[in-house]
Amino acid sequence: MRIFGLAAILSLIFGVAAASETRVRIAYLEVAQPQPPVLSNLDPAPSDLGLEGARLGLADNATTGRFLGQEWVMDETRVPEGGDAIAAARAALASSPLMVIDAPAATLQAIADLPEAQGALLFNATAPDMTLRDAGCRANLLHTAPSLAMRTDALAQFLVLRRWTDVALISGDHPRDRAFTDALRGSLTKFRLTLRAEKEWHFDADMRRNASAEVPLFTQDFGDHDVLLVADELGDFGRYVVYNTWLPRPVAGSEELVPQAWAPVVEQWGAAQLQSRFADLAGRGMAPEDYGAWAAVRAIGEAVTRTGSTEPGPLRDYILSDAFELGGFKGSPLSFRRWNGQMRQPIPIVTDRAVVATAPLEGFHHQGNELDTLGRDAPETACTAF
Repeated sequence: MRIFGLAAILSLIFGVAAASETRVRIAYLEVAQPQPPVLSNLDPAPSDLGLEGARLGLADNATTGRFLGQEWVMDETRVPEGGDAIAAARAALASSPLMVIDAPAATLQAIADLPEAQGALLFNATAPDMTLRDAGCRANLLHTAPSLAMRTDALAQFLVLRRWTDVALISGDHPRDRAFTDALRGSLTKFRLTLRAEKEWHFDADMRRNASAEVPLFTQDFGDHDVLLVADELGDFGRYVVYNTWLPRPVAGSEELVPQAWAPVVEQWGAAQLQSRFADLAGRGMAPEDYGAWAAVRAIGEAVTRTGSTEPGPLRDYILSDAFELGGFKGSPLSFRRWNGQMRQPIPIVTDRAVVATAPLEGFHHQGNELDTLGRDAPETACTAF
């Protein structure tokens, strides 16, 4: 009887010869964004947000690659506030046409439009902006971060399932809050929920002292509703709304009951093992930005392994094909939408201590893939680049 070594077995499984070593180089680009002041500094953002997820993805690629003759390398570039992101992108593209990016939407589009980026394969790991998946899409830019509409559609499905059909809304005035508010409105319309009342948050007082007095008065005229939605993507005021409303109602959106790409409380489908490995590497919990970067690096790893190529063109073709699947520890295989480059993925709806539900929820069907009930479906997209 013939006995195969592990490398040979993996070669047979993946259809890739392991006779010669292949070096796969990825560029990771982080562009720092200014953070406006908030009412509380209890939850400072880690300085390595996103980057540690990419590092874990690289380690995972290297584990499999070790038996397939692959060497994985990642060049890390971090652009400070006010730095030249475009020059940094050009330099990174000179080292690798495979790039994972943590940057705002306008910067992502500018990088994707560079002459040096034509023929490259770029991954948006963190930006949720709808324009990147619609009229402002780029053929060389794929998205592992879920869109705002994917998150708000997940929450809307949960509200429908709970029969919380009448909602009120408090929104912040930061652009990120307004974008989340717009996505919420779109999801309420899509799933036929009723917005009974809404207000914009304008308090500049210290809510750490005044919330119990100010918030009940602020919400007194909302009338009857089933749930209060909060659009506070900066984590500024939402914490002071919970348990201080005039009517005793659940709070959801950016606070309390939150639809997220990932959270430290996700533990099913082998996620506890991913969480543990990330904590060992980074010394903290895995955030949505980390998951988006991890998924991007792993998508590259899966495509390289399955195709045997390191060239952007064949990798992109495979990633956008029906053959591509990535195990993402969310209960369903992850894949990419061919009409806008968005990674399909379940969305956990979480509190600080538990997963309450994972969308798409039972009863929400799609003629192709039920994950496409979250976010822009093919008939709805304005993207023409794909």
